[in-house]
Amino acid sequence: MDRLGFATSTEIADFWDIVTKAEAKEWCATADLTEIDVESVDGTLRRSFARDGIWDETPPKPTSRLRILSPFDPALRDRKRAERLFGFHYRIEIFVPEAKRQYGYYVFPMLEGDRLVGRIDMKALRSDDILNVTGLWWEKDVQATPARRKKLLAELDRMARFAGVERVVIDPKLGLTSEH
Repeated sequence: MDRLGFATSTEIADFWDIVTKAEAKEWCATADLTEIDVESVDGTLRRSFARDGIWDETPPKPTSRLRILSPFDPALRDRKRAERLFGFHYRIEIFVPEAKRQYGYYVFPMLEGDRLVGRIDMKALRSDDILNVTGLWWEKDVQATPARRKKLLAELDRMARFAGVERVVIDPKLGLTSEH
C-alpha cells in the first residue's frame, strides 16, 4: 500500500506477482485497511483499499517539475490502472514492427505535477556521448508552452547526466532546440 497508495485486491496481486488474486483478496479482508471509492478519469467509482488513517494524512503536493518516467515506474507498471486513473494509454512498442509503431521504439512517459502530459523517444548513444531525442508527443489537451518546454529541456539535461553522457541532441523537427 505504501507504493500504490490505494489499490484493488487484484492490483495488489498484480503488483507483487508473487501472490494469487485470492490471497490478495483474503489479505485485504483481514489487514488493517479502509475501503474507499476511487474515481476514475471517466467519473466511475471503483472500490479499493487504502491504509487505515488515510483520511488523516495530508498528501504532499506534487512537484511542478516535468519528469521523464521509466516505463516501469509504479504509476505506470499496471497499464490498465494508469489508463483508468489518468486516461493515459501507454504501451512499450519495442516488439511492434517499426512501420506499425504509433510513437517509437522505447518511448518514455512525461509527468508534470500530477498529470501525464506527453511522451518522448530518446536514447543514450554513449559512443557519441549524447542523449539523442528523436520524438516528442504532447497529449492532446496539453499546450507546449515556453515554460513547459523549458522544464523539458531541464529534465533532458538531468537525464543526460543520469545516463552518463555529455550532451543532449534534439531532432530540429521537434521545435525545442537542436543541441545544447
